[in-house]
Amino acid sequence: MKIDILTLFPEMIEGYFSESILKRAIDKKIVSVNLIDFRKYSKVIQKRVDDAPYGGGSGMVLMCQPIFDAVEDLNKNHDATVILLTPSGKTYNEKAAKSLSLKKHLIIICGHYEGFDERIRTLADSEISLGDFVITGGEAAACVIADSIIRLLPGVISSGSLESESFTNNMLDYPVYTRPEEFRDMKVPSILLSGDHKKIDEWRKEEALKKTKNERKDLLEK
Repeated sequence: MKIDILTLFPEMIEGYFSESILKRAIDKKIVSVNLIDFRKYSKVIQKRVDDAPYGGGSGMVLMCQPIFDAVEDLNKNHDATVILLTPSGKTYNEKAAKSLSLKKHLIIICGHYEGFDERIRTLADSEISLGDFVITGGEAAACVIADSIIRLLPGVISSGSLESESFTNNMLDYPVYTRPEEFRDMKVPSILLSGDHKKIDEWRKEEALKKTKNERKDLLEK
């Protein structure tokens, strides 16, 4: 998979992909992550990428030309899925991550400042929001979305680990424990020490259901 991230601040993102599982996925060439400063595509003086909004108002708005030229340059083969990060987009979830993990090429556009020219929406195949809140720019959201997609790619994480994670089949994950068996009067459930894998699996399913009912009943309703 190839992921291109359009941003004015690539330095904000670089470190996120230089450690741990994501770095290993890149080193193994399972995915390539490219950070593109779309300022370099600007054709106006001093490489400006924003301007005042028509009709007045506070803040500056990202201009069409640099972003259109960047996307068209990166998508010469017309095989990319273009994602626009915006508060008005569809709320992101694991189902969307799984769908995007099947794509070969993603272009993620990070917004900034007061927003972007409305015509930039015509470039997007999908508009995504992380939730009902506003952050300074799309860089943090781009990292989260890319992370959630990359970890689903074959060879990045074992299939067994993925199958037991939260949001698989609209369920939260079951509780997990490690050594020591007792810590500050809190004990590991005895069933996990029994060695009876059938009963352990049954316990985990029951605990996952209980946790989902208590904390995210809305998932079960889906």
